[in-house]
Amino acid sequence: MARKKQYIEKEVIEKAMQLFWINGYENTSVQMLENGMGINKFSIYASFGSKYGVFLESLKSYQEIIKEVFENLKNAKNGVADIQKFFCDSVQICTLEGNQKGCLITNTYYEFFDKNDDLVPQQMRKYMGDLKLLFIEKLKMDATKSEETVLRQANFLLLAKHGLAAATRVNNKEEINDYIEMTFTNL
Repeated sequence: MARKKQYIEKEVIEKAMQLFWINGYENTSVQMLENGMGINKFSIYASFGSKYGVFLESLKSYQEIIKEVFENLKNAKNGVADIQKFFCDSVQICTLEGNQKGCLITNTYYEFFDKNDDLVPQQMRKYMGDLKLLFIEKLKMDATKSEETVLRQANFLLLAKHGLAAATRVNNKEEINDYIEMTFTNL
């Protein structure tokens, strides 16, 4: 007879997500996961298959956290102003108590960029591609912008979002707000 789990997977994944968010994938050991998640190694492997499996579930959990911010952008109707609000809302997630680690997606993108791994970079490219498409959609609301301008500005905003995510790890609120304001000054 199989033993009943003594933990709730969603709760332990959220704890693991925090560890990966703080330390990154490579610097988070199975022992750290065991201690942080409050479950033993056997349970980790039985439920998630591996440290990598825990990490993939952690990325899904993070995407649930940021889902509302993306939905707000997707459903908004004010073009560039909506993108600026998205930037501000994204920063808010990183400044909630315990989340001063930048953006987990951006951190993961940097960490896995040159790894011999297909799944995580594929997820990161999809995330970035979806974000770029949203930027393009909002930028096209300004009928005076040419297709070329829209594409160039979408590329600029995607890179600016990366920079913003990294900046939230070390810069103060005033610097972050100035960065966002300056980013949107000429759009």
